[in-house]
Amino acid sequence: MKIIVCIKQVPDTTEIKIDPVTNTLKRDGVPSIINPDDKAALEAALVLKEKFDAHVTVLCMGPPQAEKALGEAFAMGADRTILLSGREFAGADTLATSRTLAAAIRNLEYDIIIGGRQAIDGDTAQVGPQLAEHLGLPQVTYATDISYKKGVFTVVRQMEDRLQTVEVEGPLLVTVLSAMNKPRYMNVGRIVKVQKPEVWGVADIEIPPEHLGLKGSPTKVAATFTKSYNTDKKVIEVDAASAADLIIETLKAKHLIKE
Repeated sequence: MKIIVCIKQVPDTTEIKIDPVTNTLKRDGVPSIINPDDKAALEAALVLKEKFDAHVTVLCMGPPQAEKALGEAFAMGADRTILLSGREFAGADTLATSRTLAAAIRNLEYDIIIGGRQAIDGDTAQVGPQLAEHLGLPQVTYATDISYKKGVFTVVRQMEDRLQTVEVEGPLLVTVLSAMNKPRYMNVGRIVKVQKPEVWGVADIEIPPEHLGLKGSPTKVAATFTKSYNTDKKVIEVDAASAADLIIETLKAKHLIKE
């Protein structure tokens, strides 16, 4: 079994900074981590590796500093790590990102591709499904469990009010939730022997230049702003009935509800 795991190195959400000119994330000097959903995807792949002697390739598109995330993935147990990096990839939205990842994956063999549901720096949950469409693969999203038997993957997915079990023949793409598992710690021996990732650029994949980076992104961030809070509040202590009447009158005064 050959498994590809797509991960993203994301900025620590407590240290996010925005470039005021391009409205994209500034990553220089910002602490970064493996996206939590993606780390759960890696753990799911490593569980399959242990059961079926699978080969796990971890793919990440990002700046040179994303090498650290791939080093962590190798130390956790990945067999091969690949970093898609280059100025041409910068500023990509979900469509440009998924097109670039698809172009790289076409150079690899796989039975299943596993990724996180969404990244905490964008929260779109679009890259996984888009990637499946580019590659012509069946997809299962919001997975909480993955098992395998005789060429068939059984995936349990979280719905709004129930669990759904789906059986799919490979190859396929699955996106998982961070609550799926508890990712293992890095192996000390593999930390010592950590391998640098292979670095692929534009010359290593077949993709039209107009599909890359900001140029290939049909969506743009028009504006960004920091949330502000009105702290001019007062506390009124009354019984429940009076509180209900007060809330209704306040909402009417603000024209949020009708008479």
